[in-house]
Amino acid sequence: MSSIREGERIPRRSLPAFEEVEGGLRGALRTHGLIGTALLDKNQYGPQAMILLLVITATFTGLALGGLMLIT
Repeated sequence: MSSIREGERIPRRSLPAFEEVEGGLRGALRTHGLIGTALLDKNQYGPQAMILLLVITATFTGLALGGLMLIT
């Protein structure tokens, strides 16, 4: 599974199994959903989906904090 290459002290972990998806990030989200793509690494668009998830989370957090500021 894991092997140590010359000059390395920490063994590498084996790569997770994922599917190649056609159609870019939109196709990946249609096929496996946001959670499957971003968190479960079901296809090659995990990093892009993580950024999208970060933007969505930051937007909702900003809206919630802004709403709380208006109330108080």
